[in-house]
Amino acid sequence: MLYLYLFLAAFLAFSLSAFCGGGAGLLLIPILGYSLPVNQVPAALTLGSVTSSFSRIWIFFKAIRWDMAKLFLPTAMVGVVLGVEMLSYLEPMYLELCMSIFLISNLPWFFRKQERKHVVLSPIPPWHLRMVGFLAGFISGLTGAVGVLFNRFYFRYGLDSHEIIATRAANEVLLHLIKLYLYAALGLFQLKAIGIGLIVALAAVLSSSFMKFVLPRVSRGLFMRAGYSAMVISGVLMLNSAVVHIQLANDPHLRVIFLAEELEARLAWKKLIYSVEFHYNRGLEFEKVVPLSSLSLERQHYVQSMQEEAAKVVIEKVYALTSISYEVYYFDGQNRLIKKIEFG
Repeated sequence: MLYLYLFLAAFLAFSLSAFCGGGAGLLLIPILGYSLPVNQVPAALTLGSVTSSFSRIWIFFKAIRWDMAKLFLPTAMVGVVLGVEMLSYLEPMYLELCMSIFLISNLPWFFRKQERKHVVLSPIPPWHLRMVGFLAGFISGLTGAVGVLFNRFYFRYGLDSHEIIATRAANEVLLHLIKLYLYAALGLFQLKAIGIGLIVALAAVLSSSFMKFVLPRVSRGLFMRAGYSAMVISGVLMLNSAVVHIQLANDPHLRVIFLAEELEARLAWKKLIYSVEFHYNRGLEFEKVVPLSSLSLERQHYVQSMQEEAAKVVIEKVYALTSISYEVYYFDGQNRLIKKIEFG
């Protein structure tokens, strides 16, 4: 039953993608994230996306803008290799968060009056296309999808619906093939990821065949509005996915405490604790929990000499407007505060 739901979701996503000029990947990222580990989602998604690109090239071959593709592809290939390599160093969930905010920011464009005619507003500088290619490749390698992220670029230069779909497919098919090889080399193609990827691929092919008959009946104005709508919807879904993943990975907690002479806001992020305190006498202070090893040897000896019977020691580095100091808290085996010392 799970695979049936995934197939239906993928078919709907790729159908909307053809209608909106892209976005299937961005719509499917949060859906696949519920069935696969985060680092395997790009691999499964790419398996479906490369199949979709081949089917769209076959159907809309005559509409491909090769003048754009030849400038886009060289830098995009560099970007996709760099993006896949960065998977080991960057957390995709933070990139998802930034992408979601960008996509949601397209909401005002939905309400603008759209051009009815196929009009190229200005010549396309070659460096502009190359930069877009690099960014598209980098983000695609890191997340597995770009989708409608650069639709505004295609709209800006007057491509019609068939040209956008065909040119994007031509631009992206080689990137998808490179990603498939790199993901396999990194061991991201587990059996479940391959199975889900094949389901997504089947849905993509059937969707392309279905939309071949629907798309000619869609006006440019409606196509553009649908594109901007897809950007915003993708952004909202991606924002929710990013927030969930960030919360699971870091377990953040924010606590605000009102005391007699101070106001304290404390944020716990992973194993780190950050505090901002406002003392009525001393002003604003920022505090961060630091390990004993970060102190000088003299201060380490002082902290250890005051430990006595304490079972746990917590050290906070305090940044005030005019000075830096330390606060040390000593706790017993029951995690009760025994004493607190301060020194500069």
